[in-house]
Amino acid sequence: MAEHYDIRLLRQQDINLSRNKGGVIQGTVNEKYYDELIVYRCFPFQYDSSYISIRNAEDEELGIVREIEELDKESACVLKEELELRYFLPKVTRIDSVKNKSGLWLWELQTNLGPTRMVMRNLHEHLLYPGEGWIIITDMNGKRCEIKDWRMLDSHSQKQLQEII
Repeated sequence: MAEHYDIRLLRQQDINLSRNKGGVIQGTVNEKYYDELIVYRCFPFQYDSSYISIRNAEDEELGIVREIEELDKESACVLKEELELRYFLPKVTRIDSVKNKSGLWLWELQTNLGPTRMVMRNLHEHLLYPGEGWIIITDMNGKRCEIKDWRMLDSHSQKQLQEII
């Protein structure tokens, strides 16, 4: 049985966002006020400021913002801040080591936010390659970080990666 899906693109006049005193996004969407709104990127790794899903507190989609820049200044600022919080992704600056011990892959990394350690059972399920040279690493507990372009890392880091991918 085929299901019908409506995609509602929101224009600047359809949406107005702000934060309440507690930091929760609130606002008006299609002339209806919501005291809590949730935002998601429809394509989180390809389009960081395009195709943003706006949902109510029950996770029902109200519409999609095609481009953040199309919104008024305050709404765009609120939306950008929220997306940065939701899609927090430290950047790997160096790979100290990648080792396989007792069936687990142990990664010792340096990031723009300091050192971190990641543990995973297998590489296939925990490495994502969204674009040329770009790698998203996710450990067993859901912690994530990214390598924007592994070819730009130092030679030691590149060697660590080349031995496993």
